Amino acid sequence: MRRVLFKQWGIQVYSYPAMLYLGLVFGFVAGNYAANIAHLNSARVFLATLVLLIPALVGARLLFVLSHWQIYRNDPARIWRQSEGGAAMYGGVPLFLLVSLPLLLALQIPFGAFWDVSTFTILVAMMIARVGCLLNGCCSGRAWAGPLAIYLPNQLGIWQKRVPTQLLEIGLASVLLAGAVLLWGHLPFSGALFLYLMAGYGAGRFALEFTRENQARLVGNMTLHQAISVALVASSLTILLVAWPR
Repeated sequence: MRRVLFKQWGIQVYSYPAMLYLGLVFGFVAGNYAANIAHLNSARVFLATLVLLIPALVGARLLFVLSHWQIYRNDPARIWRQSEGGAAMYGGVPLFLLVSLPLLLALQIPFGAFWDVSTFTILVAMMIARVGCLLNGCCSGRAWAGPLAIYLPNQLGIWQKRVPTQLLEIGLASVLLAGAVLLWGHLPFSGALFLYLMAGYGAGRFALEFTRENQARLVGNMTLHQAISVALVASSLTILLVAWPR
């Protein structure tokens, strides 16, 4: 666990916000590069992504807090404490999609093309941000003594051999990114690549939830994020099937 990445001139730089910042920087670079290849106005795409970042981060943090409410309910001051890390991508999805509708219309950016380009921004940012989770101890895997277990802490600083969930999610994002590169330009309509991301990540996240520690259960053994994953996969695949040219 390395919650403080380094200290310089009396200033502590925390791992999670530092990796989140780096992830966003490299994600923006990837998105800008993709926008140029797609012949979109990269300046407008950058502006739209920057504006949408605010609701995305707020929603992601709130969903993380909700899914770990047993920790935060007795200490609400910790909810916005950046040094603790923790952000759930699912929390950002509904907010940034909703806000993007009038924003993209005002900036005259095609809705589907923008979200196809944003696929690369999201995946690159996710891969680097999860390194911050690993260093911080948040989003930790459950205790496990299997052959691939790694001695890791959770958010409370308890060290055990665990499933390296954060590394598995980085692997999932890497596979999805490779798939997006291969599929881009070969799908029949704008927005299909983003739907691929939502369906692929939803399926992978559903499986990864079984490796996580202390997840609140909603129905039977299904967690909040698994319920969202099922809904996301179902809706994404439905839209793909309906919109796919016959």
